[in-house]
Amino acid sequence: MSTDAEELKTRLKKLNARATQAKMDLHDLSEELPTNWEMILQVAQRCHEAHAMLMDARKAAAAAGV
Repeated sequence: MSTDAEELKTRLKKLNARATQAKMDLHDLSEELPTNWEMILQVAQRCHEAHAMLMDARKAAAAAGV
């Protein structure tokens, strides 16, 4: 396997872990509502960004044939 493919797979794993954690943070926040309701936009934005980065990386991996 080429170094670029290995780096892309490593990046995908890290982004997947980040997106999963962001999803869990959003879930935890929703379970605690109305406590910390002020954090909804911040946590949701972080979750949105993490998943957007993951989807972009998946598209790049698919285009590279990884």
